[in-house]
Amino acid sequence: MKITPLEIRQKAFEKVLRGYDKDEVNAFLLTLSQEWERVLDEMKEHRIKLEATEREVSKLREVESSLFKTLKTAEDTGASVIGQANKTAELILKENQLKADSILNEAKTKAKNTIEEAEMLSRQMLDEMEERLKTLGQHYKTLELHRDNLLADLKRLAGETIDRVERAKSSARDFDPDQHLALAKRESKKALFPNAELENEIKKSLQQPVVTEVVKTTPVETTTVQQIQRSFFDDIQ
Repeated sequence: MKITPLEIRQKAFEKVLRGYDKDEVNAFLLTLSQEWERVLDEMKEHRIKLEATEREVSKLREVESSLFKTLKTAEDTGASVIGQANKTAELILKENQLKADSILNEAKTKAKNTIEEAEMLSRQMLDEMEERLKTLGQHYKTLELHRDNLLADLKRLAGETIDRVERAKSSARDFDPDQHLALAKRESKKALFPNAELENEIKKSLQQPVVTEVVKTTPVETTTVQQIQRSFFDDIQ
């Protein structure tokens, strides 16, 4: 049964002989009603607070449920994202591995081709060098042959030159400068006056007999021819 402060204040007791003091009882009832009223007010406040707290708790529970759902969704999404990321990472790793293998194979192929080309070029260079060495050897042999021939020709020319010098020295000892000077004068005179000798011959033929002229002129002409044939330069040649 609920008792209100007003009921406590208005409570009436039956009067009996030698009962409680009325004033004390009324004072106590007043105090009790006031205290009860305070307790009721506090209970009311606590009830209001409790209801507010329950509402807050309900809201918090809703938030908790929402957060749980969100976390669950996030976990599921995270797991899905992680799984997808793992799959993507695996695919990327596989692709990178394939690319790395392809690049490595290509590099090996290029290196092999480069080595083969270098070896081929080296062989070609060696062959060319050997061919050049052979050609140089042949040229050297040809030059040696030309040198030997040239030395032989020089020796022969030297011998011929020495022989000519010796002949020239021998001819120089027999050379008569006065005779050659007279011959040169006569030849110059013939060149300058080609008809002078013919005129002299005609005059002499008119003055002397023919036989005597032939006898006298023949030795002179023979001597002139012999002198011309015995020129110094002809002896050198």
